[in-house]
Amino acid sequence: MKNALLIHNPTAGNEEHTKRSLIQLIEEGGFTCKYKSVKEDGWKQFDDKTDFIVVAGGDGTVRKVATALLEDKEAAARIPIALLPFGTANNISQSLNINGEPGDIIQSWHHNNRQPFDVGVLKGADDAHYILESFGYGVFPYLMGEMKKNGKDEIEDKEIKIKAALQILQDIAQNYEPRECHLVIDGEDHSGVFLLAEIMNIRSIGPNLFLSPDGDPGDGLFDIILISKDDKKKFAEYIENKINDHEITYPFTCIKASSIQISWDGKHVHVDDQIIKLKKNAEVDINVKQHKLDFLIG
Repeated sequence: MKNALLIHNPTAGNEEHTKRSLIQLIEEGGFTCKYKSVKEDGWKQFDDKTDFIVVAGGDGTVRKVATALLEDKEAAARIPIALLPFGTANNISQSLNINGEPGDIIQSWHHNNRQPFDVGVLKGADDAHYILESFGYGVFPYLMGEMKKNGKDEIEDKEIKIKAALQILQDIAQNYEPRECHLVIDGEDHSGVFLLAEIMNIRSIGPNLFLSPDGDPGDGLFDIILISKDDKKKFAEYIENKINDHEITYPFTCIKASSIQISWDGKHVHVDDQIIKLKKNAEVDINVKQHKLDFLIG
């Protein structure tokens, strides 16, 4: 565990997180460091001398790097991922309990503690998709669309951006009409009318919504979070508490499973931080592939 490959999103974080400063931090931490930017060609090639990859950026950058690794099976089996979380929500790093000052995080890599990380595979869309964070219908893809439409995605200050997302979500939660969902979980029918149906691999999504606070990304199971029309008030209260900086855990319906078939009375769905469009009521299959990646944790 000596040779680090730093893969950096230079648009994430602030002016302190430059190529030069990050390389210096990693080398001062006792590692050799090569550098690649996700904004430049050729960053997806991983050589035999790389002991681990350092991703400096947010959840979107982690997804890009993880997807590139998954497409190179030999590299994915051999090379763990370390995180320097410089994004807005950093849901993946939070779910792995990776937080603190960059220098302290770097020192923790010497312990070589690894967290197995499962990956979901979505079939039924035009293309196959990997799921690192979550897949879902309902209010959350609607929120993503509203953030983009209202220009809130361009907010640079992460605390202000998260607060703006929560305020938009509060309005959506009060006015969104719950939809019919056909849902088969490990062979059992759990269909119903829902405000939100999220198939989660990590603990939180979006503006740090901890809908699956006990989720484990390495247990071989998804947490399927269902918020029914009867839970609409409870969900609104949860968002209100988040806006007021109170993290209160609500026991929303959670079902653990490894295989899901789902269709929704609507077209828009999200895969991690991306919105995709399906045909209305199109059925998709989602399955867990256990321990496809390793992350370095403290």
